[in-house]
Amino acid sequence: MSKRIEELKSPMMRWRGRLRSVGMRFLDYFSSRQRFWLGFAFLSIITTLLLFNPIWRTGSELDYKEGDIARESIISPADIHFVDDAETEKIRAGARDTIDPIFNYEPRRAEEAVQTFRTSWEDAERKSRPAANADRGNTNIRTENANTNKVNPDLAKLFGGRKFSPSELDAVTRILRENAGGDIYGDQDEPHLQGQITIVDRQRPTDSRVSSNAATMMTKVSDARRKLANDLRSIPSLSPAESAGFAAFLSPLIQPSVVYDAAATEAARNSVAATVEPVTISLKRGQKIADQGDPITSSVLSQIAAVRNYSGSSRLPNRFFGLLIFVVALYWTAWKFVEHRGIVPRLALSEEKTFALFGFVVLIQTSMMAIAFRVAEFTASQNTSAPMNDPALWAFAVPFAFGSLLITLLADRRTALFTGIFTSVLAGFIASRGLEFAVFAIITSSVAVYGIGRYRTRQTVTLAGALVGAVSAVLAVAMIAYTQQPLILNTILLAMACGLASGLITAAATAMFLQLCETMFGVLTDVKLLELSNADLPILGQLALRAPGTNQHSHAVGQLAEEACRAVGGNALLSRIGALYHDIGKTAAPEHFVENQLSKNPHDKLKPVQSAKIIISHVTYGMKLAKEMGLPQRIIDFIPQHHGTRTLHFFLRKAQEEAREADAVSENDFRYPGPKPQFREAAIMMIADSCEAAARSLAEPNPENIRFIVTKIIDAIVADDQLDECDLTLRELTQIRESMIRSLVAIYHSRIDYPGYIPPKSGEFKTGELKVAADIDSEERGMKYRDPRDIPISPGGEIEDEAIQHPNGTDKAHATTVK
Repeated sequence: MSKRIEELKSPMMRWRGRLRSVGMRFLDYFSSRQRFWLGFAFLSIITTLLLFNPIWRTGSELDYKEGDIARESIISPADIHFVDDAETEKIRAGARDTIDPIFNYEPRRAEEAVQTFRTSWEDAERKSRPAANADRGNTNIRTENANTNKVNPDLAKLFGGRKFSPSELDAVTRILRENAGGDIYGDQDEPHLQGQITIVDRQRPTDSRVSSNAATMMTKVSDARRKLANDLRSIPSLSPAESAGFAAFLSPLIQPSVVYDAAATEAARNSVAATVEPVTISLKRGQKIADQGDPITSSVLSQIAAVRNYSGSSRLPNRFFGLLIFVVALYWTAWKFVEHRGIVPRLALSEEKTFALFGFVVLIQTSMMAIAFRVAEFTASQNTSAPMNDPALWAFAVPFAFGSLLITLLADRRTALFTGIFTSVLAGFIASRGLEFAVFAIITSSVAVYGIGRYRTRQTVTLAGALVGAVSAVLAVAMIAYTQQPLILNTILLAMACGLASGLITAAATAMFLQLCETMFGVLTDVKLLELSNADLPILGQLALRAPGTNQHSHAVGQLAEEACRAVGGNALLSRIGALYHDIGKTAAPEHFVENQLSKNPHDKLKPVQSAKIIISHVTYGMKLAKEMGLPQRIIDFIPQHHGTRTLHFFLRKAQEEAREADAVSENDFRYPGPKPQFREAAIMMIADSCEAAARSLAEPNPENIRFIVTKIIDAIVADDQLDECDLTLRELTQIRESMIRSLVAIYHSRIDYPGYIPPKSGEFKTGELKVAADIDSEERGMKYRDPRDIPISPGGEIEDEAIQHPNGTDKAHATTVK
């Protein structure tokens, strides 16, 4: 099954490996210093784009409508000469609207219709005579329409049925003249007749008249044709079919006498619009356009448009590069702060990686602020009534404290406070009320930094968010009072609600990015360390089961190291958790280490070089096991560094004695791979590891004896140069020594003598007892020394149990213990 799983994982692992190798090959072209400055430039440019992007920036800080109230004083940034195209076009549109629609009047429409009817009538009568039809050889009667010159079959059929009297034709002509006369307009021109119009006589172009409500005073051509049909039915001598026939023929003869002239109207409007001069606005540098609280009038709005056009076109690049310089200076200040901030016990990162963490958090914070401010502006723009239309109130929901809270949980309070101040300055660049919101952000960030205790549970983030939200709500009300806005209930409730929302968003965002930063940057938070202390974890369970002596030793060393770290300001929790895992490599061969031995010593049958290899392998195997488990690198570092580069002094001496030539034995075969302790917690672990083993070898662990061995061990470690690569000072070594002495005295305090019980002397046992006490209790294994000077301490400060003899006289030269 495991093989199958590995086969399934291998393609993805190979793909990730190739991707990583491509990235590494690209970065290999640059030195570490060049890579740092490339990242510095990337941070600066991206942050500047988030603060002020020329592409999507809309100039919302000057987004006003007529009747609005100025949110801040508006001052001209330079001498501006601006042609207000929008205002000019508005005036021209007004001038065009002054020109009424122009209609052409045709006064002879009725006579033309009558004349056309008479001509067609006479032609139809002539064509209806039989002789004429015979001469033309055409038995069909055709009527030519004067306008279309086409055959009218209805009229031909009408005159072919009977002969109409002159009185009937006169009546038809009269009705046609009545309905075709007057002001008639086409149905399609009705939209242009809603207001006042100008009517021009086509026969006398200079003669024009103006008509209002023309649609009610004129007749629509469709209505005139319907009236014609009704009037024709009123002639008694005409049958319904004849009336309908005359209506079908005469209706097309009724045409509009008032016709809309689109070309003339447009020409007149263009002519009057061309006479409008462009509206120009001239502003002097420093000229005040409006004070905060002033109403925005049309003239002020035009001046604001001039400033917005100037800022949005000619000076955008200037402002962008100016802001870029500010951002670069801020990041340079941040780098110098990180470089000289001193030791951060909880943050085991290099200066470059710490700055990368800082930059990543700042980028996320700036992105969130940029988005939140734009959402606030959009939300306000969608509302028309106060206070919902005030973007400053919605902006209280911006999570200003996110960056400082996240760095507080990941690093230390000093760096977190600096991060909060840094992001608050950036918030001032984004917000319309820059100074007020910068102060608001600094206070909320400070609350996030100092308002919570140690981060020991995931619930701490929720509590911090609630605290930030409560303070933000109070500060929001204070901001309203400071800006002299009316303290209306709706305004106060909205501001407080947005402040509380800020805390919720801060907590949610921090919880989301906390684990991401822990993984990306290898940061060990207290919660992560406490999770690693769970005794139910498989590796700790195996250690307790397979190597109980080592497990007990690890807990005792953790207690000593934790107290010593507190004394010098180190990461006490890190040292305690590191102690739990520092000897996990002994689970591979627990019986080869004296704290786990109950009877025989396996080293009695091994050569010194073989014993040394087994003992040293607990370091290499422990590192391999820790990496397979996915332990954080800081925990893995304890495994090799608590031994440093010290030698297995006894086995080396034993091998040299057995060799023909002492020079033939390589000292490297008996030396731990190292490195030496690189950080103070690892150095303290090295000291505690040896002191705990030595204290258990004392027959009388009184304060004087404990002080003697602790001092001797620390002096040996210092003399062996094992602390040269960490940042411990002589003063801190003194504090560590006193802490070790206090802790060991507390552990090995004298016990009450029970009346009537006399413990047996060393070597005195009852008949039938099979094992000595040293073989029963792991805490009592090995020899006990009444004189602490007899305890064999190697030149590197390790306890050499190899030199201890069994009570029965057996040489324990190979029964080593490596703490």
